[in-house]
Amino acid sequence: MAAKRKIEIFSAGCPTCDEAVTKIKALACPSCEIVVLDMKDPAVAQRAKTLGVRSVPAVSIDGKLADCCSGRGPDEGTLRAAGLGQALP
Repeated sequence: MAAKRKIEIFSAGCPTCDEAVTKIKALACPSCEIVVLDMKDPAVAQRAKTLGVRSVPAVSIDGKLADCCSGRGPDEGTLRAAGLGQALP
């Protein structure tokens, strides 16, 4: 059997994640092995953390977090600039 490219999709089971799963499955080829991982599973969440996942959905291809999925998630500086932690006058 030929080698497969492993595609891991980290999902919370929300509509946005489900849409991403559908899109990725549509884009996949016969050489792609797609695995959908539930972030509610502590082992999956730990694997995601190891890869640098900060928000979902996120995709790992052959054990590397896809560039489109890195660096996302809440950013303290951006949130504070938007008013988080600042009392209203």
